[in-house]
Amino acid sequence: MSVRSRRGLDAFAFFVANLQTGFGPFLAVYFSQAKWTQSDIGFALTVGSLVGLLGQVPGGAFVDAARSKRLAAGVAVAAVSGSALALAVWPTFLVVLLAMAAHSAASCVLTPAIAAISIGLVGHARAGERLGRNASFQALGNAIAAGGMGACGYYLSNGAVFYLTAALGIPALMALAAIRGVGAGAAGPAAASEEPEPVADREGLRAFLTNRGLLSFAACMMLFFLANAAMMPLVGSVLTLRASETATALVAACIMVPQAVLAVCAPAVGRATERFGRYPVLLVGFAALPLRGLLLASTTNPYGLVAIQVLDGVSASVLGVMVPLVVSDLTRGTGRFNLALGAVGTAMGIGAALSTSLAGIMADRLGSHSAFLGLALVGFAAFMLVALIMPETRRARSAP
Repeated sequence: MSVRSRRGLDAFAFFVANLQTGFGPFLAVYFSQAKWTQSDIGFALTVGSLVGLLGQVPGGAFVDAARSKRLAAGVAVAAVSGSALALAVWPTFLVVLLAMAAHSAASCVLTPAIAAISIGLVGHARAGERLGRNASFQALGNAIAAGGMGACGYYLSNGAVFYLTAALGIPALMALAAIRGVGAGAAGPAAASEEPEPVADREGLRAFLTNRGLLSFAACMMLFFLANAAMMPLVGSVLTLRASETATALVAACIMVPQAVLAVCAPAVGRATERFGRYPVLLVGFAALPLRGLLLASTTNPYGLVAIQVLDGVSASVLGVMVPLVVSDLTRGTGRFNLALGAVGTAMGIGAALSTSLAGIMADRLGSHSAFLGLALVGFAAFMLVALIMPETRRARSAP
């Protein structure tokens, strides 16, 4: 992997994270300022969420079928930038719905394309380290973009956030163009030297559907997100009740702390997967979740709630590396890596969608303390499921 390609991939991961940050909390602020009703805002966000959930598998299949993963990623970046520009220029209800759908569909292509390019560039032997480096630059991109877009919205306008988001597509495409050599197309020499030829389509699909390790991993991830997705919103609600005057700043800190941990720890996680294997590292990431739930249930100090989010960063560091890496391990030689990655993403999305409803019911009926304990219990079940059914997916290295 040349220095130019390595830096290009670093920059691409960074700017893609910048792009995606523009479609985060700023959307609700922008729509509210435009005098949208809460029902219209909720419907627009739901459209994006549904397309994102249903598009995971087709998006992965599209990347598998694309002869050039880099071209697929470029088309997706252009679609995300175009969606942001449409939101800024024509914020009508129909255009917003189309823009949200286009952004979500493009994201379903962009995530597996980045993973495929990364593994194609370095090969499976160094995939963990490279994916950890990607996660680190994405965390930096999220953090810097959140600060920059917040300042842009404060000093200019909320609409200016989406003009900035659209403009960030240009450096993202420039970074993508800098990626050369192996992995820029369907597969590079590094990957080809390690992989058997993909089996026929029908056999590859059958292998995917009957892959017990992959199905086990998808079940573990769904249970993890069932416990994890609602914790941060629940923390935000608790902070609003206990420290209303500083709640906004504390919530921002809760978002920044995990991103900082992720940026620092993700490369080390990638190296650890190559040294110790996938299974023990995965256990660490899952173990941090129930511990976090128990600690959140046991404290009433707002600053303590912020400090506990370090554990969220630990889990994010592990899963940001492990999800594409484990899927890659389990699908080697099938030609179905991106399709499988989309399937696991769908399982994660289902868990996340159910999590907020589950936590909301528990919080309303039993209180936030019980809600955190309930989520911790689900997180412990996810940890036990990994411990009991997940195999070690790293292949033994052949002797020299």
